[in-house]
Amino acid sequence: MDLFSTSENENLLPFDGEVAYSPCIFSHEQSRELLTALLNEIDWQQDEVRMFGKTIITKRKVAWYGDKPYEYIYSNTRKVALAWTVHLLDIKQAVEAETGISFNSCLLNLYHDGTEGMGWHADDEKPLGEEPIIASISLGTPRKFAFKHKSTKQSVSILLDNGSLLLMRGETQANWLHALPKMAKVKGMRVNLTFRRISD
Repeated sequence: MDLFSTSENENLLPFDGEVAYSPCIFSHEQSRELLTALLNEIDWQQDEVRMFGKTIITKRKVAWYGDKPYEYIYSNTRKVALAWTVHLLDIKQAVEAETGISFNSCLLNLYHDGTEGMGWHADDEKPLGEEPIIASISLGTPRKFAFKHKSTKQSVSILLDNGSLLLMRGETQANWLHALPKMAKVKGMRVNLTFRRISD
């Protein structure tokens, strides 16, 4: 099923981009099982980010997987993709069946609770191409996800539910920033998987 095959009203962005949301491509039971599996089998590492000349080690943990040992560089951090696990391949195949789009890599983020988040950024690194397609799966505690237009500063937000899929494509990364705001009252864990296409 192509998430953009129906009405234009399904686009969450008012202009300059394309974002579609599917609230439950995995049931709550499937999501719980997948979350447990990923927590146990993924090679989670704390992220090291260079900011203002200093190296900051994040509380959130990350992992990078793909068809090949693709290099991915962001925030002056270099990662080499690991080989897919069985459960990651299962999730990838479900995402590809839902969107009709093939992906060759996945960046995973583990947020232990609402005190951990992600600041404003765009997934616009050169290896992702001119119009990156990003398919984002959320497992665990629902979290707010926000967009902010780079020029007008108009904002849009959505609550990403357990087992949901958010698909960003077109000019979204060129025109919009996105973020996972910190929410101190949120006590639960969340794993986010962002499937991408890295150019060979």
